[in-house]
Amino acid sequence: MSWQRAERGLRAEAGGRGAEEAAARALLAEGWQVLARRCRTPAGEIDLIAEQDGLLAFIEVKARASLSEAAYALQPRQQARLLAAGECWMAENPGHGAAGVRFDVMVVAGDQVRRIKDAFRVM
Repeated sequence: MSWQRAERGLRAEAGGRGAEEAAARALLAEGWQVLARRCRTPAGEIDLIAEQDGLLAFIEVKARASLSEAAYALQPRQQARLLAAGECWMAENPGHGAAGVRFDVMVVAGDQVRRIKDAFRVM
């Protein structure tokens, strides 16, 4: 791997962590309890898991140059991974999501954070 590629990877990692931190702060400000960050499951990683009044949200965080670019960044393959990872987490953590479960996407561009609630559903 070239040093330029490694450097790009490090920048992307740092940017991702910053976006996830901004998303977590936004959730906390709205009264959500953040249960996990960068949660690894056998099916893949979930960026954030949060709960509010029994509603459980599995959240994918996308950071891009603009909010519209970020909003379209979640591909079907990633959706399937997030669904499978959510199932793994729920199997290991019963008792959450009494009021329902949803999959959100939080998009971050600069200092702007927006949430797309219920971004996709299990078909």
